[in-house]
Amino acid sequence: MTFQHILVPVDDSDISQAAIKQAIQMAKAFNSKITAVCVIAVDPFVGVDFYNVTPVITEYFIQAEAHAKKVLARIESICAQAGIASENRIIKGEPTETGIVHVAHEIGADLIVIGSHGRTGLKKLMLGSVAQDVLNKTHIPVLVVK
Repeated sequence: MTFQHILVPVDDSDISQAAIKQAIQMAKAFNSKITAVCVIAVDPFVGVDFYNVTPVITEYFIQAEAHAKKVLARIESICAQAGIASENRIIKGEPTETGIVHVAHEIGADLIVIGSHGRTGLKKLMLGSVAQDVLNKTHIPVLVVK
């Protein structure tokens, strides 16, 4: 099995950096393209009209997008140095796992490489697991990097 297009959801965490390193190694081995994606998660209060227009929330989304662009630019540079073709995406307005799966299908990814903190027990119950949610929502192979 070969992989031609690898999707890597990223943020600014160390585990995300480990996932991009793994994806680059695989892309070199298979001569694959990488798409890195940052998801600016939808907030549960997004449907509340007054909440959407508050300056604090507006500023949060502006800063989150600017930060995502910096993270993606750094990853694009790392891929270029490794000789790997890459592109970047920012997804807004969807739950994280939904955005990841949506982009994976949209670009025709045949592998998702995602970092996981490896939370268990109460931490997993409280904080959830994006990697687990992605696994449950797609038929595309998923490599989980811990």
